[in-house]
Formats: sequence, C-alpha cells, structure tokens
Amino acid sequence: MNPTQLLYSVEDRIATITLNRPDRMNAWTPTLEAEFRAAIEAASADDGVRVILITGAGRGFCAGADMQRLSGSAAGAAVSQRPPDGTGNFDQRYSYLLACPKPLIAAINGAVAGVGLCITLYCDLRYMAEGAKLATSFARRGLIAEHGIAWMLPRLVGAMNAADLLLSGRTVEAREAERMGLVRVLSADGFLAAVRAVAADLAVNASPRSMRVIKAQLRSAPFQQLGEATVMANAEMAQCRDTEDFREGVASFVEKRAPQFTGR
Repeated sequence: MNPTQLLYSVEDRIATITLNRPDRMNAWTPTLEAEFRAAIEAASADDGVRVILITGAGRGFCAGADMQRLSGSAAGAAVSQRPPDGTGNFDQRYSYLLACPKPLIAAINGAVAGVGLCITLYCDLRYMAEGAKLATSFARRGLIAEHGIAWMLPRLVGAMNAADLLLSGRTVEAREAERMGLVRVLSADGFLAAVRAVAADLAVNASPRSMRVIKAQLRSAPFQQLGEATVMANAEMAQCRDTEDFREGVASFVEKRAPQFTGR
C-alpha cells in the first residue's frame, strides 16, 4: 500500500489512519476513498493491530466532498451516485465500516462535514476536540441525506436531533454535539495523545476476541428482536469458556497483573 492522500502507521497495536490533504481540509476524493478503504482492510487483516484510529492532518478532520469536484452537475453525479458494492446492510459504500472486526475510533481534530461526518458515524467511538465544529451540509448544497446517515443519526442522537441536523445543515460546535450524545469532547491541547490513550487502553486491557464478538453483537442488534440478541449472547458466552482469552482474563484478574491476550 503506497497511499498518496493519507498516512498509515502501526504502533503499539494501534493502526492510525490520517486523512492527509490538509491544504483542502482533507476534503474527500475518489482517490482518498480508495486509499481509506485499503487502509481499513489492511488494518483489519493485520494480527498486530487491535484498534484502528482515524484522524485528519492539519486543522480539520474532513470537510466533506471536495467542492471543486462538485462545481458542475456532472461531477456531482459522479460523486453522489456511485453504485453501492452490494445490497446488504454491511456492504454499502461506507457501511462496510460496521463490519470491521476491530474497534474504530474517530479522533475528530477539527471541522467535519458531509461525507466526513458520515464516516465518523460508522465508527464505534467518536472523540472531538474542544471548539471543533460539525455540519451535515447536505440540505445547504441541494443534496439529500446520503450514505445511510438518515438511518444512523436517529439511532445515535434521537429522531428530533437527527432531523435538526439533517434538515438545517447548520454548524454545531463540539459541546452541543456532546450534549446530543454524538461525541465525547476532549481538550484541543494534547487531543490526539488523549485519544491514543483510549485506544491504547483497549489494545492492552481488552481481549481482541471479546471486542470482535461484541462488535458483531452491536452490529446485529438493530436488526434483532430481544430474544434473538439474547440467544446470540448465550451461544457466544458458551464459546468463551474454551478460549485462551477467557482463561487469561480470569488469571490476570486473580493474579492482579496486566493481561496478555492472544485474541484466541
């Protein structure tokens, strides 16, 4: 993988994907999209990675689709109407992120809008720097709620907050987004280090196998009845008892030491 519009690194079992078009506020392009997906796939397949952290270079996280590409109707159609990769819940243009087996953490270091915001909604955890701003933007560009955001937002912030954000396209500061339950706000000073500390805690202290199964449970839950979710949990719990990570989790607790999970 030789990306030109993002940076990719692995350290301390954390894969960091940095959108790297700071001169354009990391505005989304087809090249960036392809490189981003390749990076997610690489991190998902790497046994040395336990957590994936996504952030932006410079002052912003992602300002949405590159407006230079949207200046004409033909360009807009090329960006907006690309056919999905499949017809299932987890193989749409960005919903594939929900199927990622490892925790996805969005470190929203600055402004985020449009498709950039959509991407963060498919992450498991969203941290936002104090003072940063977000907007859906679609209604103010003559567009509609794209990429499944009309399904995701109500489940994250409730129907009224979702309608407010989507219909108005207004700009919201980090603290208001936090009150909605959309993000958790951290100080802008040392922001990325603070988010990396969260990622490191997961990478060291949580079983990779447990996180993988819990993600599958969370991913399935919106489509299940309570009984189905409970049956799934019971089956997975029974399987836990024969795993290395379960034995290590109990041993490390009894022996009062840090766990050495293998993911098996």
